[in-house]
Amino acid sequence: MTTLYIANKNYSSWSLRPWVLMKHLGLPFDEQLMIFGEGSNWDAFRQFSPSGRVPCLRDGDTVVWDSLAIAEYLAEAHPGVWPSDRIARAWARSAAAEMHSGFGTLRNECGMSCGLRVRLHAIGPALQADIARINELWNEGLSRFGGPFLAGDAFSAVDAFYAPVVFRIQTYGLPMQGAAAAYVQRMLALPAMREWYTAALAEPWRDHAHEAETHHFGEVTEDFRLA
Repeated sequence: MTTLYIANKNYSSWSLRPWVLMKHLGLPFDEQLMIFGEGSNWDAFRQFSPSGRVPCLRDGDTVVWDSLAIAEYLAEAHPGVWPSDRIARAWARSAAAEMHSGFGTLRNECGMSCGLRVRLHAIGPALQADIARINELWNEGLSRFGGPFLAGDAFSAVDAFYAPVVFRIQTYGLPMQGAAAAYVQRMLALPAMREWYTAALAEPWRDHAHEAETHHFGEVTEDFRLA
């Protein structure tokens, strides 16, 4: 059985990517949830992941320890991970890679915390630039390939890579324009996304570092998590 190691669903945006991809495509896997602890998780996570980080996929003797590498590994054996059309596939891979390596301000100032609603203290130029680029990119994909997903009529890895951004938009009320706004609601309604969200709300664990980061950049207005 293929095993996917992930961390807290409320916080772990990187874990969400392969999880939602595999769930939506119906690929069987065993989920292993590893809770963020106080301080470093390095020693505990190194037991299953060479990088000491999640997500990590173990398929027999094969270990794949990066979300983009996991997507590519799955694509070699399963259709539908990337669009079948060559042009759409090239765009989807480029957009996913941009998410994988970019949007640093969005990551730092709008950390994923699915169960919260947060009013940001400010949206500075760098964060505004990231939000504008998300709007531009999503509206381009939806218009160019016809939707309802970013690279065409089927959910693919590029949608999975932006799934954490969808939760961030919900948490922080980030402004989306045009077709991108409807895309957010469409993604939130997906069964796999709803399953992840429900599980995130039910988690009893709190990670101090993640909580402190959220309070540094904004005011929590609502908390839907298990008390």
